[in-house]
Amino acid sequence: MKNMSEWITVSVVYATQNQPIMRDFRLPTDSTVANVLTMIRASGDFPSDEDLPWSYAIFGQRAEPSTPLYDGDRVELLLPLRCDPKENRRHRARPKPVR
Repeated sequence: MKNMSEWITVSVVYATQNQPIMRDFRLPTDSTVANVLTMIRASGDFPSDEDLPWSYAIFGQRAEPSTPLYDGDRVELLLPLRCDPKENRRHRARPKPVR
């Protein structure tokens, strides 16, 4: 069995429209994002990969499945944007018709 210094604790966050889901996982020190994804699937607390086209970030910085994890990291499960933020700003900034 590994001693305490050979384990890390990582938080996983998935923000839904209703309420965010956040859960901590204990992993071996040499773990990657892919390892925590395996644990997420097994936990059943998060939607499955088939249901959602996720991308990943660690503290807001884009991450790949091969990205190493460190103690205290926060892995964020991200959904694709529903609209282009630049286009949305352009749409809001267009002059409104005078009534």
